[in-house]
Amino acid sequence: MSKIVFFSIPAHGHTNPTIPVVYELVQKGHEVWYYSFLEFQEKIEGAGATFIPCDEYLPKVSQEEIDRKAGKDFAALIEMVVDTTISLDEKVCADLKKSKPDCIVSDSLCFWGKLFAMKLGIPYFCSTTSFAFNQYTAKLMKPGFIEMTRMIVGMPRINKKLKLLRDHGYEVDNFVSIIQNDNDTNTVVYTSKEFQPMVETFSDKYAFVGPSIRMSSEVIEAKNDKKLIYISLGTVLNQNIKFYQNCMKAFEDKEYEVVVSVGKRIEISSLGHIPDNFVIKNEVDQIAILQKADIFITHCGMNSVNESLYYGVPMVLYPLHSEQRVVANRVSELGAGMKLKRMRTKNLAEAVETVLADSKYLKNAEKISDTFQIAGGARKAADFILSNLE
Repeated sequence: MSKIVFFSIPAHGHTNPTIPVVYELVQKGHEVWYYSFLEFQEKIEGAGATFIPCDEYLPKVSQEEIDRKAGKDFAALIEMVVDTTISLDEKVCADLKKSKPDCIVSDSLCFWGKLFAMKLGIPYFCSTTSFAFNQYTAKLMKPGFIEMTRMIVGMPRINKKLKLLRDHGYEVDNFVSIIQNDNDTNTVVYTSKEFQPMVETFSDKYAFVGPSIRMSSEVIEAKNDKKLIYISLGTVLNQNIKFYQNCMKAFEDKEYEVVVSVGKRIEISSLGHIPDNFVIKNEVDQIAILQKADIFITHCGMNSVNESLYYGVPMVLYPLHSEQRVVANRVSELGAGMKLKRMRTKNLAEAVETVLADSKYLKNAEKISDTFQIAGGARKAADFILSNLE
């Protein structure tokens, strides 16, 4: 029996794909510890792992600041990573020295998991819920002017934090050594080879296992023969009242059924009059809805896109920052969705009509779905981890 330790950041899109993998490992008789956050305790313990809360070690950052900087301020990300690593250092290093795990599996943005593995000489696996990034695919990010400016201005802050890491025994040359894996790093990627850009630049150390999709017990019954539009901006940058109001204007007089998930922090009453053909909720079972949806208007978070394509649902693409633009560009390149040019009522209506009317979008989404279905999923991810421990 192996002892395997997981780390992830406090984000649904980065934690959720790992839960089925944890379940597979536990079912195979292995012991799993998961350093995470109280929001995910039920899911983690439900998969059979030992949950260790890290909430008290996170830097005290307001939700408003998270919303403002998410996907935009790289220096702030590095600061948060270093502060969290140092805050956790004494507890986690003592735990790991005592328990002697066989490996650490850490999310690609949960750099403290990688840093602990480096410091203690524990075999490390990267868990990548976005596309895999290396020196070639990183060029696809194409950050905007504001993002580049923030990066340049933030370099002194980054260097200051890297020195702090070195003072605590972490051998880091620069921030690139923290964020980038090489072709010798065992990496689980939750997409298929066919969907991954520039897949030929990655070694066989990368396991492209396809989306790790949980099964939904909820059944969505179709009310009629109308096309079903599903709309969501994810779980972080979703407080865009104007966007939801434009969606209502675009589709209120159309022969569509529309389901909208607006997130926990929006008061639905603040959206104004809701058309009769709309169902708007703070939370929905996205997996259940995508099994019935005809089209998905999405912010292009990797999890949402993976889930949409897994069920062969074409998309209207509305990315909010550079990483999401990479995902949107790949979907558009493969013909499984259309990028929204502007967030206006007319553009929304035209994009949905085009995607629904042209069967190529559905066919291309179904082609990608086929590659996801046979990629192996959580079982292949678990087998990859275990086979590389031998």
